[in-house]
Amino acid sequence: MIDQTRYGVDGSDGPIKRFVHHRPFWSLIIFLAVILLLWAIFAVWPKGLVEVVGRKKIFLNALFNGITLGGLYFLVASGFTLIFGLMRNVNLAHGSLYLLGGYIGYEVANATGWWFLSFIVAFIVIGFIGILLQILVFRRMEGQDLRQTLVTIGISIVVADLMLWIWGGDFYQILPPEWLNGPMVLPFITAVKSNGDAVYLKYPIVRLIILLAAIIIGIAMWLTLNRTRIGMLIRAGVDDREMLSATGMPIQLVFVGVFAFGAGLAGIAGVVGGTFQSLAPGEDIRFLLASLVVVIVGGMGSIPGAALGALLIGLAEQFGSVYAPTYAVVLTFLIMVLVLAFRPQGLLGRR
Repeated sequence: MIDQTRYGVDGSDGPIKRFVHHRPFWSLIIFLAVILLLWAIFAVWPKGLVEVVGRKKIFLNALFNGITLGGLYFLVASGFTLIFGLMRNVNLAHGSLYLLGGYIGYEVANATGWWFLSFIVAFIVIGFIGILLQILVFRRMEGQDLRQTLVTIGISIVVADLMLWIWGGDFYQILPPEWLNGPMVLPFITAVKSNGDAVYLKYPIVRLIILLAAIIIGIAMWLTLNRTRIGMLIRAGVDDREMLSATGMPIQLVFVGVFAFGAGLAGIAGVVGGTFQSLAPGEDIRFLLASLVVVIVGGMGSIPGAALGALLIGLAEQFGSVYAPTYAVVLTFLIMVLVLAFRPQGLLGRR
């Protein structure tokens, strides 16, 4: 019998409750920071603050750009944390799956004119490639981290060259449907005119829709892993595969499904990235590094940790590019270094 109180769903305290219980001082600091952030978002800034920080519109744009970029990073890193953090498969070709999914989505959207169809096709094709990787590569090298690292680096180089050969070095962008074009007026005041009228923030609709989709996917993944029998089987199989196999469970089939789903998420993220950013050679390395940083900061195998890490890295990149462009890249790695120094298992990871 599988210990359901260990792997499943006995209603025990989550990582956030444990953090508050064990670190009340830092919980208070975070609470005060959240209150300050809410004031900065909703309040009308005094003139002195505008002179020091800049216009509130710039701040709000950086904030929402960071949050939506964090949603994109989460889509990539959530698949990566399933494969790397939970299943212990070192898949350094994950960035190539992201970029390949974006290119496939671009071709499908251009050929059919259906933006939503590009997500479905990218998920299916990249998920099938994930199945091949799991069966032909990772199943033959279980527990051999160094071999997995070297082989997947080689695969990523080959795939990158193939994509460069097929699509060249140009930039590509996936066009969303007409009803997602244009801005949406949000209830956040950016300034007040001399006649007393408030000026509200306008933000692209497509980014908000993509952020909402990332939140829904994240909640569904967390519920599946922590509140369902299949999630219990996955985590039990990671801890003791032989014992679970002895019970007659098709653990290999479960792992293939998880790997395919994680790879498919990378394909979906590629379509998302190609929609509100662009697709070009080198994006695979960028998003692989971002996924590694997000998983390290949030905690390996933790879906809430991946969400928190993606949000922190996205905000750090955007605020860094606005207020300290010279040190924007340094800021993201500084966060990773601080987490490794003071909480090496990640912010929401387990020891």
